[in-house]
Amino acid sequence: MAFAGDVHFADRTADLLGDPATAFGSISSTLSAADLAMVNLETAVTTRGTPEPKEFHFRAPASAYDAVKAAGIDVVSIANNHALDYGRTGLTDTVDAARAAGMPAVGAGADAAAAYRPWITEIRGTRIAVLGFSQVSELWSEWRATDNRAGIAMARDLPRAVEAVRAARRQASVVVVYVHWGTEGDACPPDEAREFAREMAEAGATIVVGTHAHLLLGDGWLGKTFVQYGLGNFLWWRDDAYSNDTGVLRVTLDNSAISKTELLPAAISRRTGRPELAGGRDVARIHREYADLRACTGLAASPVS
Repeated sequence: MAFAGDVHFADRTADLLGDPATAFGSISSTLSAADLAMVNLETAVTTRGTPEPKEFHFRAPASAYDAVKAAGIDVVSIANNHALDYGRTGLTDTVDAARAAGMPAVGAGADAAAAYRPWITEIRGTRIAVLGFSQVSELWSEWRATDNRAGIAMARDLPRAVEAVRAARRQASVVVVYVHWGTEGDACPPDEAREFAREMAEAGATIVVGTHAHLLLGDGWLGKTFVQYGLGNFLWWRDDAYSNDTGVLRVTLDNSAISKTELLPAAISRRTGRPELAGGRDVARIHREYADLRACTGLAASPVS
């Protein structure tokens, strides 16, 4: 499995949709090589709606899903703080466009049942369930999915999130939880992210990965659950030198057990916004800095029985 961070199509990356088949560039081969690849699609996919009362608003045309599919990505999380940038009209369009494109999208939907529902697939006899949640505080109460309202699967609705993971575990031997969490610009996970990771592990998650901070955060083990606190930006609209380090997290399974994890270092092109696998000294530098990030996560270097 391959996991990467935040993706959207605005400003310089909007231009990449001129040819969706090549939008992600050469890193597509890394994503396509995985049996399952996943990113966070951090945008509304709509031409309608009214901007919500917040600072940043992102939206993209339906061809965004064509670009994601062409890159070899199999499922996206839309549980983030931009899926409802253009209100529930925009969210409806985002979900409908995913369905029309044949792109599984988790973490949001027409009601709580849809938002907290896992996508389930089977790869060589192993059933894998994938869920998406957001822990970002901005507009969380207004945007959360309820029994009769469209919205996001919120980590802050903890009983519902825990039950969703437990239910997924009853249906699959591997459960992936992709979370939008953390503090922008902070390379250490906050206490609420660490506590949510513990809740997910206890509920039966095999892998917990996340984004939102615009930086790489550390990874490690919480018992027998592998946790990655932040994969950073991936295909990104703005040139921020401090946040251009990124990567693809590759997780290898032997049946339902994790046998290997590794970060493939990458860097976001300051010209195009595309991620490109790192070369030369950057590979060793990113590996070294990434390893050091575990110190503030409270995670172990290996599984703990």
